[in-house]
Amino acid sequence: MSSVPAVPFRPLPLAAATRPGFLRSHLWLPLLLTLAASAVLMGMGGDQWLADQFYRLEGQQWALQNAWATSQLVHKGGKWASALGVLVAILLCTHAWRSDRTAAWRWPLLYLVLAVALGTAAVSLLKSVTNMDCPWDLARYGGLREYVGVFASRPPGMPRGVCFPAGHSSAGFAWVSLYFFALLVRPAWRWRGLAVGLVAGGVFGLSQQLRGAHFLSHDLWTLATCWAISLGLYLLVQRIDARTQSVPAIAAQGEAA
Repeated sequence: MSSVPAVPFRPLPLAAATRPGFLRSHLWLPLLLTLAASAVLMGMGGDQWLADQFYRLEGQQWALQNAWATSQLVHKGGKWASALGVLVAILLCTHAWRSDRTAAWRWPLLYLVLAVALGTAAVSLLKSVTNMDCPWDLARYGGLREYVGVFASRPPGMPRGVCFPAGHSSAGFAWVSLYFFALLVRPAWRWRGLAVGLVAGGVFGLSQQLRGAHFLSHDLWTLATCWAISLGLYLLVQRIDARTQSVPAIAAQGEAA
């Protein structure tokens, strides 16, 4: 008989991603809702209608464009708050990978850091290639350019646009990854995590819309991009984490046999 104490083998719970309906509710349903909302906002003029209301309420100008609350508190302050959150996540992740006592948090925290970083990076990359203007650039709102849709050809000589999707709200919407982070560590927290990302991104996005920097659809696609990145990375990390947990468990079962 082996002198090593028996360690009971505890099979891993069924991965959330393998449960029936997971991709339907986390991928296909959000995608359909995004496309439907985009059809209303971008195809049926919903973007311009909402921007018209903001522009009219501000006195036929973007009166809040340089206001302290929108440009300093929410815009600059929001960026710093999000960056501070990332820094805290990095420090916690570093500690988890250096301490055996917090080993269970290694992959979840690494996931969170990567999801926020990749979400904001993906939005920034898309901004550089989609070539759409901000409302404040358009003649309809006191600018010099005519509106050109995301799939339309821009007139020759027209400067590039770098406003789609919305960059600033990505600093908030990237934190929808907290939903999937919670699925990895404590699923009961997932709705709180989702609320953090939605509220932060919503506040950042609304502030920019009031400044004339973005249409609502710009923020919608920022949310969709951050959600897609978070979901895809979750599926990958969840599988890796499950494998790393199963190896010690199987080894312990073999030693106890």
